[in-house]
Amino acid sequence: MKRIDWQSSLVFGSAFLIIAVLLGLIIQLQGQYFLALSFICLVVSMLPFYWRFEKRQIRAREIVMIAVLATIAAVSRVPFAPLPSVQPTSFLVIVAALVLGPEAGFMIGSTAALVSNFFLGQGPWTPWQMFCWGMMGVTAGLISRFDWAHNKYWLCLFGFIWGFIFGWVMNLWYFIAYVNPLSLKTFIAAYIASFYFDLAHALSNVFFIYCFYQSWYRIIQRFKIKYGLLNH
Repeated sequence: MKRIDWQSSLVFGSAFLIIAVLLGLIIQLQGQYFLALSFICLVVSMLPFYWRFEKRQIRAREIVMIAVLATIAAVSRVPFAPLPSVQPTSFLVIVAALVLGPEAGFMIGSTAALVSNFFLGQGPWTPWQMFCWGMMGVTAGLISRFDWAHNKYWLCLFGFIWGFIFGWVMNLWYFIAYVNPLSLKTFIAAYIASFYFDLAHALSNVFFIYCFYQSWYRIIQRFKIKYGLLNH
């Protein structure tokens, strides 16, 4: 078993703790000041990752590599926009993070969400998508230190689970912004209504990982080794 990156794990846990506390505050206020509080919530939870990335000694070619992968992840989302919740972006974020690590995974995921929405439409959902894809990248980067994480079948399970986690987190902004009254009953109803969309995302992750994981992993790994990029 390989050593866990405890510093990244601590930052990851802190981000989720921050968002949980602030979301609890939003619910207590019964949806008042939703946009302002949700924006503060997400920005504060993501700042530790940007700060860690900023503190790293990183070369220009490593920034270029992250930018290229984020762009590919963003553009890959556009052709699939007519198919609800089919997200090749998730697959690319996971594979890139497995090779390059949690910080790079976060930057690629959050940037891909922001850039893709310039084509698909920005809105209050954008920072939530940045958070979800960023956390997906962090998680994939953290498990990359374990041998089982590079088994295609276990990785398919990882992608399947994250398809639902992504949908559950995205449901929060919709629930708080548009559902009235805020209650356990309406909360459960909102999550039941999103089940098939979350399932579509989960199954598309399984499809892309199963079919394309090995080829994309080798390509990114080859560039990493050839240019000595982002050793983590």
